[in-house]
Amino acid sequence: MIICLCHRVSDRDIAQLAPHCGSFCDLQERTQVGTQCGACLPFAQACYDEAAPRAARSVSGIGMPPRPA
Repeated sequence: MIICLCHRVSDRDIAQLAPHCGSFCDLQERTQVGTQCGACLPFAQACYDEAAPRAARSVSGIGMPPRPA
């Protein structure tokens, strides 16, 4: 299924690349997912979180709770 209409990035694309990316930002650099209108960010992040190794998920930065003040 196409996740990012602007850059035509599918859930399969994300699943294939996620294990090779150090972070969600790295995935964005490689695919441009979520860099234009941003409507796909929650879905792209969810796909990435499913496919990425645990270590990479912890540094993605998106979807992390805010730090206490």
